Amino acid sequence: MTDQEDNGAADELAEDAFEETDAQTIKTLKKKLSRLRRKLKATRSELDQALGTPNQVSPLAPSGGFPDLPEIAGVTFAAAAAGVKYSDRTDVMLASIAPGSAVAGVFTKSSTRSAPVLDCQHKLAILARDGAGPQGFAILVNSGNANAFTGAVGVEAVAETTGAVADVLGIPETHVFSASTGVIGEPLPAQKITDTLVDLKTNLSPDMAEQAARAIMTTDTFPKGAMAEVLINDKPVRIMGFAKGSGMIAPDMATMLVFIFTDADIGQPALQKLVSRLNRGTFNSITVDSDTSTSDSLIVAATGKSGAKIGGVSSKSSRAFADALGGVMRDLAHQVVRDGEGATKFIEVELRGASSNVAAKKVALAIANSPLVKTAVAGEDPNWGRVVMAAGKSGAPADRDRISIWFGDILVAESGWVSPDYSEQAGASYMKQDDLKITVDLGIGKGRATVWTCDFTKQYITINADYRS
Repeated sequence: MTDQEDNGAADELAEDAFEETDAQTIKTLKKKLSRLRRKLKATRSELDQALGTPNQVSPLAPSGGFPDLPEIAGVTFAAAAAGVKYSDRTDVMLASIAPGSAVAGVFTKSSTRSAPVLDCQHKLAILARDGAGPQGFAILVNSGNANAFTGAVGVEAVAETTGAVADVLGIPETHVFSASTGVIGEPLPAQKITDTLVDLKTNLSPDMAEQAARAIMTTDTFPKGAMAEVLINDKPVRIMGFAKGSGMIAPDMATMLVFIFTDADIGQPALQKLVSRLNRGTFNSITVDSDTSTSDSLIVAATGKSGAKIGGVSSKSSRAFADALGGVMRDLAHQVVRDGEGATKFIEVELRGASSNVAAKKVALAIANSPLVKTAVAGEDPNWGRVVMAAGKSGAPADRDRISIWFGDILVAESGWVSPDYSEQAGASYMKQDDLKITVDLGIGKGRATVWTCDFTKQYITINADYRS
């Protein structure tokens, strides 16, 4: 072997060794970073308990804190502080989604929908018509400003921010979805957001879901996350998501942003139908204050990376996936209610015996939205007369002499009158619980519905009186 060949072989060995060392170093650094993030999460939790958050954590918050969400193959996240409203708060999140994914969504039915909502609806319609093609997707979200009721300026801000994301990630602008939450009627400072995009791209990581969830909070007192795993065709399918929402919560949909990700392999039309159906019994069945937002958005992305193919709507795989996805959606919906502004009680309202399911939903929401019912619950007063009032005002068919009411398992009223076995002491004792159930049977049909709400307290007034200051 010549000296030149010997030196070449040595160089190759050195290069291989360097690459191997470099790969090992990166792997080690990633492990250290994951450990540091876990320590940061634990430290943040301790600080929240010791000092309180800007809005004291809801007493109804999940006891375990934010869950350890699984990584979803094909999805990465990053968060940054853009200074949209406050200079010292993380307020922008970016999700990058792999090519070949399916994306579906449902949005507010408000007549004053925000510019981001209208843009998302337009882009989903294009996807449904033309297909996704080989490019990836992205979701950009900011808190602090809703970009709603901002006219042409708001539309331009959406185009500027989504166009910038498209340029940075190298994907079509029609594949970039955005959402904004915060104060209505103020121009969105788009440049503040676009200035963070290079750093956001650099920091994209599959284990940044919690940071992304925190970036989209407004009056929320805790970040909301949920997950599920289900075996489909002997392959594990992961589903995880996070949400924000605390006030201006009412069906169609609520002031909430929800983003759910899965590695299931499902086509866009099937995913859209499934999300729309599941939404009716989850996010469209909650209310905090009866106010429908301008900005509600639920976006679900399926990367297909698990290799588990979801079959037709009546297939075993579709039913299993629907159960798991519905569970995640219901969990997040309940967490939104549990974080209702000023809430101290979580209330399930079950309505049965109505003339139809539609009528049942109408009566259930009348009860759940009644300020008199909600303030009575806040005061731990078993005032069943207010439940009767709310049912009667709903406009749905009802017969006073057939109505029965339960607080939990306690029969309070029947046949249009107080139950002879009812004890006011028992009712008052039940109302002291954090989680309550009010059941009403109208006794005139088979219609059923369940909705979830919370109580009204003085803190709700305090939060909303000071919202813009």
